Amino acid sequence: MYNRAVRLLALLLASSIVASCAQGTSPEIGEAAVGVATGATSTADAPDSSTDTSGDGAANAADHDDPADYVWDEDDVVSVSLDGDSISTEATSAVVDGTTITLTAAGTYRISGTLEDGQIIVDASDEIADEAVVRLILDGVDITNTTNAAIAVTAAAKVVIVLAEGTDNNLTDGAGYAFADPDQDEPNAALYSAADLTITGEGSLTVTGNYNDGIAGKDGLIVGGGTITVDAADDGIRGKDYVVIEGGEIIVAAGGDGVKSDNEDDATMGYITIAGGAVDVTAAGDGIQAATDVLVTDGEIAVATGGGSTGNVGGDGSAKGIKGADSVVIDGATITVDAADDAIHSDGAVAVNNGSITISTGDDGVHADATVTISGGAIDILESYEGVESAIVTIDGGNVDITSSDDGLNVAGGNDGSGRQGPGGGGRGDAFADSGDYLIVITVVVTAGGDGIDANGSIVMTGGTVLVHGPTADNNGAIDYDGSFDLSGGVLVAAGSAGMAQGPGAGSSQAFLHLSFVSTQEAGTVVHIEASDVGAVLTFEPGKDYQSLVFSSPDLVAGGAYDLSLGGAGTGDAVGGMYTADAYTPGTEVGTLTAS
Repeated sequence: MYNRAVRLLALLLASSIVASCAQGTSPEIGEAAVGVATGATSTADAPDSSTDTSGDGAANAADHDDPADYVWDEDDVVSVSLDGDSISTEATSAVVDGTTITLTAAGTYRISGTLEDGQIIVDASDEIADEAVVRLILDGVDITNTTNAAIAVTAAAKVVIVLAEGTDNNLTDGAGYAFADPDQDEPNAALYSAADLTITGEGSLTVTGNYNDGIAGKDGLIVGGGTITVDAADDGIRGKDYVVIEGGEIIVAAGGDGVKSDNEDDATMGYITIAGGAVDVTAAGDGIQAATDVLVTDGEIAVATGGGSTGNVGGDGSAKGIKGADSVVIDGATITVDAADDAIHSDGAVAVNNGSITISTGDDGVHADATVTISGGAIDILESYEGVESAIVTIDGGNVDITSSDDGLNVAGGNDGSGRQGPGGGGRGDAFADSGDYLIVITVVVTAGGDGIDANGSIVMTGGTVLVHGPTADNNGAIDYDGSFDLSGGVLVAAGSAGMAQGPGAGSSQAFLHLSFVSTQEAGTVVHIEASDVGAVLTFEPGKDYQSLVFSSPDLVAGGAYDLSLGGAGTGDAVGGMYTADAYTPGTEVGTLTAS
């Protein structure tokens, strides 16, 4: 059990929850005994968070994209022919030296053929001030360089690589580079650019980076189209100032990080934007990693890191799925993450406003040191150590389904420690410290091996829906808090073990039932509660063994009589184990409950 502070604030009706860790007691149910608690009205102040999680990217510098980059006059195109161990061209702005060609001026060059051990260099330093574009049309190119980059842009204002429709293009470097200056460490990728670089078109490009990175840009990098496959010893695709993906199909296998922007010196740079296309990343390190922000608005994204959710991240290694040091903002897209480390992570804020996200992870599903805000979309956490973790978690829309081996929702402050595997295995524990912040919840389904909702503050719930399939071990609880739990609205169903079972406090203004069974009930044993005058108030099928159940709903009325049945079957639609239709195949009636 960890020390954690939580306030869960549920806003379905402009509402709230707040949580903690302490052992509680409850009436036991043998054949029929049941207890019901009600109480006086209680209130709690709403949180005042000035943290901005809108994530609109307004603070980021604009990228270099320009519609004029994609327009040229075919009459002005100059051909460059590669023929194994020779190069031919009529370009006056080209210098050919054996199997190396240096392009010294802006213009549009159509390149085709094979270089068995050669290089294309772009050195248009004289035209940088004029912001002139060097455009390379790859029209069936296969370039191998055993001692350096296949294509190296050393100086230019902007370079656009166009993948000619229907063509296959290949760039390969060697495992060791030979530099004229022993202190030199660049180029360091099979496709390298010291200038803003755009890759577009309707052809394909395969890049094999045996030395270090596959595609690396020291300024900005835009991918607008084409099928791009990268296999790299270290990072797959790297743009120092930013990486913007607008379309195309990108497949990356990386020994380091998959897609990366690493400018840490300028707060307006170091970001990644994915606005379309398909991105498939397999990386030993982080999948998609930005020094500042990751902004996702559209596309299909699949990320696997560190060997997936069963992988082992030792030492200080990092194998996070999607990571933005300042923020991760998801406004759309279909995303699948299978990560050894956190699936979605930020040292600052994570915001999910739309999209469909499926997560399997060996650590946290969604983690932010400061705030997690979920206002739309669907998040399905199939496997995690902790499901959603931050100092402030706000869920005011969307659907969240969590399966975790420890806490489903954890709210506290501090740095991430969580369940990452250290050398030899074994969780490290969580470094989060206590906090008085709030968790805002609308509808959450939690399946937890540890605490379902964990905090060491107090809980205030005034609305929303929280369904917990909690722990089976008695050293954890479906609801776990140290302070108080004031309940005045919403629907709460929390099933789990009995050893640390806790329910709302006696001062709660909304009636609730806290049931403790003499023996453990098997997973799938339906709990059905109904009143003779209003019919069913609950039909719930716990997904795990349980010996305790807490239920509260606006339908519960103090003084009302309720019949409790176990077993049988619910019919119709179920959300998180709770059936929405008033249809039930009877099981065994246990007894009658009276709200008092």
